[in-house]
Amino acid sequence: MARNVLRLPEVKVRTGLSRSTIYARIEAGEFPAQISLGGRAVGWVAEEIDDWISQCVATSRTLSKK
Repeated sequence: MARNVLRLPEVKVRTGLSRSTIYARIEAGEFPAQISLGGRAVGWVAEEIDDWISQCVATSRTLSKK
């Protein structure tokens, strides 16, 4: 199974979050953690980001029906 790795600029575009918010949410356990790509390079598994976005949509839809 091929996995796509996203770098920070793409994660920011997909989520609409800033760099500092992404790292703060990772620290709080509210966002998928980055993976090491070697050296100082990191990335995020695209499927995990997509799942997180889907979860946000589902939560939003549930809350709006109450």
